[in-house]
Amino acid sequence: MLQVNFLRDEKERVIEGLKKRHFKNLELVDAAISADDNRKKLQFDLDSQLAEMNKISKEIGIMMKEGRKDDAEAAKSQTAQYKESSKELQQQLNDAEKALLDILYQIPNIPYEKVVAGISADDNENIFQSTPVEGLGEGAIPHWELAKKYNLIDFELGVKIAGAGFPVYLGKGARLQRALVQYFLDKNTDAGYLEVNPPHVVNEASGYGTGQLPDKEGQMYYIGADDLYLIPTAEVPVTNIYRDVILDEKELPIKNTAFSQCYRREAGSYGAHVRGLNRLHQFEKVEIVRIEKPENSYAVLEEMVEHIKSILEDLELPYRILRLCGGDTGFAAAMTYDFEVWSAAQEKWLEVSSVSNFETFQANRLKCRYKADGKTQLVHTLNGSAMALPRIMAALLENNQTVEGIKLPKKIAEYARFELIN
Repeated sequence: MLQVNFLRDEKERVIEGLKKRHFKNLELVDAAISADDNRKKLQFDLDSQLAEMNKISKEIGIMMKEGRKDDAEAAKSQTAQYKESSKELQQQLNDAEKALLDILYQIPNIPYEKVVAGISADDNENIFQSTPVEGLGEGAIPHWELAKKYNLIDFELGVKIAGAGFPVYLGKGARLQRALVQYFLDKNTDAGYLEVNPPHVVNEASGYGTGQLPDKEGQMYYIGADDLYLIPTAEVPVTNIYRDVILDEKELPIKNTAFSQCYRREAGSYGAHVRGLNRLHQFEKVEIVRIEKPENSYAVLEEMVEHIKSILEDLELPYRILRLCGGDTGFAAAMTYDFEVWSAAQEKWLEVSSVSNFETFQANRLKCRYKADGKTQLVHTLNGSAMALPRIMAALLENNQTVEGIKLPKKIAEYARFELIN
């Protein structure tokens, strides 16, 4: 969430940033400033009345000591009127604060200066590609057929148990999943990330804290009886560890990693692009989360990009890195890099990781701050997928198919304790 003072003081920059996103509701900026003016006026009126009440209360005691009973009773009556008026002002102030928040929740983050003003994924910048790509040629089959051929994943069984988008992993398929998770976690902890095992459900405050609510409410699974949400990513519970926390400067940077199941309704998704593991309702992912001082966050973002690159190099998969344009950047992010791996059998790119800097956008919602030199200010938050498993699994199966079977990359074979799926 953007700070209202930032909207006021940097209004021209805010409008230009929102235009870069092709955000249509620019009038919300003025609405937020106006709502804040109203809030400030009500706060001033309330503070003035409370101060007058305190003044009169002190005078009542003096009047009683001086025997001025009638004056004291009149003052008490005036105080009672102020109390009623103050209650009304407090309710108006509460309503005004809520109205301001409702507006601020609708305004996305401002893109970083390097982000170009594109409209869709077609306008994203390809900033790196590991190697030229090509299909496997005649006879290559997609991962859903390989999964059936080698009894690795049963998609129909998942439909029977839960519905489409909930696959069942079997045998070497399940072992490969487990090996990938362990490798990703080890890779992250070796890089200095503290492993966290968070809850897989969060409350409403946590959803608002990281920006899933109200922006992505329709994509989350909601447990009505308990007023909880299944997490779409470990980013949500891990980042919320630091909600309503004032950190000491010495505690920064904070580096966390977590494995979790992820749950996404993916409402409206259909067609060939959702076949097999391309898009699921439940999947496994390892996340990295950083809490940083503002002046360090963009250097850290590049460091995280290099970390993801090292993982993909170990997986021996062709990959590319995209810097998302304004129109394709997520609601809460200031800048995002997407990593895509090449699906040799499908002959298309599959997104497997996003690495984002949210600057103070999440921190302002979370009220996550740090203290340095006697001053308290908002931190910057960052996160990234390291990695999401379904499309990594799809690419590993498709790119490594041979006449003998599927030959795993050396690093993953060490973790899986088998080299060949046949």
